[in-house]
Amino acid sequence: MVLAGIVVAMATCGPIMTSVDPFSIVGPPLLAPSTRHAFGTDALGRDMLSGVLFGARTSMLIALAVSALSFACGMFVGLLGGYCGGWVDQLCTRVTELLQVLPRFFLVVVAVALFGPGVDRLILILGLTSWPVLARVVRGEVLSLRRAEFVIAAEATGATTVQILRRTVLPNVVPGALTVVGLLFGQVLLVEASLGFLGLGDPNVMTWGMLAGQSQAFLRVAWWLPFFPGIAITMAVLGFNLLTDAFSATLRAH
Repeated sequence: MVLAGIVVAMATCGPIMTSVDPFSIVGPPLLAPSTRHAFGTDALGRDMLSGVLFGARTSMLIALAVSALSFACGMFVGLLGGYCGGWVDQLCTRVTELLQVLPRFFLVVVAVALFGPGVDRLILILGLTSWPVLARVVRGEVLSLRRAEFVIAAEATGATTVQILRRTVLPNVVPGALTVVGLLFGQVLLVEASLGFLGLGDPNVMTWGMLAGQSQAFLRVAWWLPFFPGIAITMAVLGFNLLTDAFSATLRAH
């Protein structure tokens, strides 16, 4: 919670913590960390602290949007296939398996090469290709609940399919689905950072991957250039993964 809280605070309070534009030149290039520039400056003289803080906002925005889109798609496909069964379940399963075998990272690389870099395109592609694991988990949960006594009782009272899914099945499926989404959150952060590191991110938006990628030529003369973005990525992924593991352990205990 502490690690995840620090990252969230960086993303939400970045403009309050620093008023420096992350793309503006504020001092000499490759200036070591000091009282004036806590994280030093990069090869162009831009403030690294501002870059890390604003990069946190971009990374959190992408991860949240992708997770929300994947959650909506995975829940819909999993609920539909698991509850309806028959040819509907077969169709949902085949579509899920097809998307699950697609290499997401290379698919994003191809999309960037064809349509150009952009945060909106990155969110759309990752969101529409990251839900298969969630759909399979939700489908398994729904299949186990399909013949439960409280579901049969709801059917006997004349409840519609939508009412059964919304009132009886969905509350029992959401906790497990949120665990999968939490793991997906960390994966999206790594994919976004990898794309930025390779120079495939949006050049008009500051990201941690972009900062780490631009530091490759100065590893021996400016240790702070890869260090601070790398620490931020590590804290974000580790914090949210540990938080998800704790949430999952709590669910298993109950």
